Amino acid sequence: MTHTVSPALSRRFFLAGSAAAAGGLALGFDLPGAAAASQATPPEINAWVVVRTDETVVIRIARSEMGQGTLTGLAQLVAEELGCDWNRVTTEYPTPGQNLARGRAWGDFSTGGSRGIRESYVAVRQGGAAARTMLVAAAAQEWNVPPGECRVERGTISHPGSGRSTTFGKVAAAAGRMEPPKDVPLRDPKDWTIAGKPVKRLDTVEKTDGSQVYGIDLTLPGMLNAAIRDCPVVGGTVKSVDAPAVEKMPGVRKVVRVGDSAVAVVADTFWRAKTAVEALPIVWDEGPNARVSSETIAAMLKEGLDAPEAFVGNKAGDASAALKGAAKVVEATYAYPFQNHATMEPMNATARWTPDRCEVWTPTQNGEAALAAAAEAAGLSARQCDVTKIHLGGGFGRRGATHDWVRQAVLIAKELPGTPVKLIWTREEDMTHGRYHPVTQCRMRAALDQDGNLTGLHMRISGQSILAGIIPGRLAPDGKDPVTFQGLNPGGAEAAIGYTIPNLLIDHAMRNPPIIPGFWRGVNTNPNAIYLECFLDEVAHAAGQDPLAFRRKLMAKHPKHLAVLNAVAERIGWDTKPPAGVHRGLAQIMGFGSYVAAAAEVSVGDDGRIKVHRIVAATDPGIAVNPQQIEAQVAGSFVYGLSAALYGECTVKDGRIEQTNFDSYPVLRLDEMPAVEAILMPSGGFIGGVGEPTIAVAAPAVLNAVFAATGKRVRQIPASRTDLKRA
Repeated sequence: MTHTVSPALSRRFFLAGSAAAAGGLALGFDLPGAAAASQATPPEINAWVVVRTDETVVIRIARSEMGQGTLTGLAQLVAEELGCDWNRVTTEYPTPGQNLARGRAWGDFSTGGSRGIRESYVAVRQGGAAARTMLVAAAAQEWNVPPGECRVERGTISHPGSGRSTTFGKVAAAAGRMEPPKDVPLRDPKDWTIAGKPVKRLDTVEKTDGSQVYGIDLTLPGMLNAAIRDCPVVGGTVKSVDAPAVEKMPGVRKVVRVGDSAVAVVADTFWRAKTAVEALPIVWDEGPNARVSSETIAAMLKEGLDAPEAFVGNKAGDASAALKGAAKVVEATYAYPFQNHATMEPMNATARWTPDRCEVWTPTQNGEAALAAAAEAAGLSARQCDVTKIHLGGGFGRRGATHDWVRQAVLIAKELPGTPVKLIWTREEDMTHGRYHPVTQCRMRAALDQDGNLTGLHMRISGQSILAGIIPGRLAPDGKDPVTFQGLNPGGAEAAIGYTIPNLLIDHAMRNPPIIPGFWRGVNTNPNAIYLECFLDEVAHAAGQDPLAFRRKLMAKHPKHLAVLNAVAERIGWDTKPPAGVHRGLAQIMGFGSYVAAAAEVSVGDDGRIKVHRIVAATDPGIAVNPQQIEAQVAGSFVYGLSAALYGECTVKDGRIEQTNFDSYPVLRLDEMPAVEAILMPSGGFIGGVGEPTIAVAAPAVLNAVFAATGKRVRQIPASRTDLKRA
């Protein structure tokens, strides 16, 4: 997931231009960094909100929908300010090419870091409010009454004094000729009737009746299909390929070299392309990375735990002195592996290339990044290219920062000018050519005084930097990767630590193996929550104290962290005896602007099998745009987080990722899913993300309960690596 921080939104980014379009009203408004749309293109195509004469309201959404509900949430915010009938709302995506042509009137297309709604929160509301103001003005002008005397409800404008009324669609054309307002008041969230409510999602019907078209489903006239094999070792290249060996196979149209490291076969059907590329004799030059293994990587990271040089992410007091003078020192080393995004829909894109135009259709979390990748591969300017964004069959960060599959699709299409070519990665190609959750180890040492108080803590993280691996230009000037410290920051609105420890040092020894890292849903809050929350549980037990009481002593200056932790403890019944054979654990963290905590009830069988019976989760996102969606996201977070905690691991042998499909990379099954109770406690005053934060507390809450059940600590993820069988 990308982590671009945009400037703060404010009301000064108001309606930029408007015009009558398609017999209705089309409105465009600026986001931070956008040029005035009226200067970029004719106003009649500068539209975010379109009110048609049949009363349909089309809301254009720049962010991507990948199951998390962003599309519905953003539409709710616009509809709330517009005052339309929610049952008449529909949506569509503008393209990044249109965005470029209009001076980036829609702003950032990136959907990651749980920022889809919170970075558009003010701007989209302004668009809806401006549209409402112009529609009312048009009606008031027709009736020759002051606009302030008019009322708006569910797409109807009325004038109580005269008893007259009209609809949005009837005045849309006149409204489109109005001067855009220069200041647009927004509704107080306490008065919301659409936003803040559990309204139905706009994308449910198509997904349940099978009519939703994903990228993998797309068909175009005259389309061909492609399958690809890339070198299984990162940095390897194609040494030779025997194309004639498959060129006469049924349906095969062409064998294409794709860059230095891959070969594709284009055929009339995907199955024929796949069959041919699998039969294609390829000799690889695997290069020096063929000697890399999980063992060599682990040794590299272990060295970093003792390295004298490290980037400091959080520092207070003198942790070294506190440890030297401690009555008791508690020490443990944890490790987190490579993990795959494992999206249900593998990477795919359809491309059509001509010498002066390139078009791409693909599921993407960042249309602008996809456009940049397409333009580079096409050898054309960005203005000669465009990308049609399609709903994603899973993203989780894989379809955000890098668009390697888009580049491949365009390079293949260049070999067949004018013909659309759909590239689909096989599951095996997808699993072995991902952008993996970064691998890290963490050694922690805690200082306790004679009364069992935590007086010092040193956390040394050793391992991979996402930014160094894929976006080195965003490293800090001194080379530090700030993403590494998610959830451990000294303060701020994004990912601050929830404890006050008088002597603290959290640092990072950067060690980058050749396996390419990527933003993986929840990113570094996932391992950091395990490291901190499981280790604090260890320290509490070493001090002979209840883990909840121990945390509370450290959280007096962190009331929002403490509030969600107290909420789950109360709901789970922390101070009561659990059912026979069931044990409890808890954890909390702040991630992506929201405060989250979880408490789990777990049992462990004699065979060492972990059974998670129940999880209670509390979330404070500040403002809740759709409570129902948030509850669904919390439950979904546990599917993802528990899959990672219990099973998720990618191992390396001979430079290759060994896990090639779901038989070797299992995910949580339906009968393993615990009962989830979501506590939504928005405190107001800020807006945080909800797609990712809760993932981070899934593992530590469960692993702390596993210790309570077995007396054994799981310090190596996944938990399946630890023998939990009873002696």
